[in-house]
Amino acid sequence: MRAMVYNKRTRFMKLVVGLGNPGKKYEGTRHNMGFMAIDLLSDQSQIEVDKEVFHGLMGRGKIFDQDAILFKPTTFMNLSGTAVQEVVHYFKIALEDIVVIYDDMAIPIGSIRLRKEGSSGGHKGMQNIIDCLSSDQIKRIRIGIGEPGERDTIDYVLSKPLKDDMPLIEEAIANAV
Repeated sequence: MRAMVYNKRTRFMKLVVGLGNPGKKYEGTRHNMGFMAIDLLSDQSQIEVDKEVFHGLMGRGKIFDQDAILFKPTTFMNLSGTAVQEVVHYFKIALEDIVVIYDDMAIPIGSIRLRKEGSSGGHKGMQNIIDCLSSDQIKRIRIGIGEPGERDTIDYVLSKPLKDDMPLIEEAIANAV
């Protein structure tokens, strides 16, 4: 059996990525559930996510005595993998130490689902991460935003949730965190 070698920079480093779209125009939209989760986790863990690096906003600190990076790619959703790949390669983070949080239309509003691995389920941001890291062995937390019904999918995900749905969404984000 080979001995595992760690360096100071990567020892037990965890990466938590929240997916969304940058800019005021997209704040509070269904497609920004990952950003909202990172914001709440940032507040609770007292990790400032304000350093502009690797095509995103990053913060480093401790969560449950583990070195952790919180990261919000600013490449827009469908190109999130490029930014995530940069962080992973720079800090030499193992795939099993990555968690990605994002919205999912196939899950009812207010629910979350956890997966250890698998396909993107049609989510283009997650698919780009899978493509850039050449693996689907990435943990993820999916936050339900419900189906658009008769609405256009793009308009639905890029719009803000209904006022009545906000308590369910806030609870789902809290549960994800």
